[in-house]
Amino acid sequence: MRLYLDASVIVALFTVDASNARADAVLRRTPEVIVISNFAGAEFCSAVARKVRVGTVTPAEARTAFGNFETWAGMAAQSVDIAPADIADAQAFLRRLDLTLRTADAIHIAAARRLDATLLTFDDKMAACAEALGCIVAAA
Repeated sequence: MRLYLDASVIVALFTVDASNARADAVLRRTPEVIVISNFAGAEFCSAVARKVRVGTVTPAEARTAFGNFETWAGMAAQSVDIAPADIADAQAFLRRLDLTLRTADAIHIAAARRLDATLLTFDDKMAACAEALGCIVAAA
């Protein structure tokens, strides 16, 4: 079984965050293959940079978080690229007017579905949309 992490989980793993303990607990009990996309990595970098801009993280802490993420990703996770089909599927999801879905979330859901992976997110709205789209969502 494969577990696809979205950026909300990755941020919680590598920065001081309200969901630190939750992220650690989920990954400790997860024997599955951990999957992260290049897009989730970019979102992680963006979130850390934002924390620097608002002053909740120092530049030194950000560089440490980037390094820790890169090391972990290389050792403990399977990295995948977002595919053109993921973007096409995300666009189709976004055309569904019954969902409150953001573009980035739609891309993650599409990737998790393509990879036949269980999605792990700490975003409750994203999780509900993913389930409505037939994606398996891990209980966090």
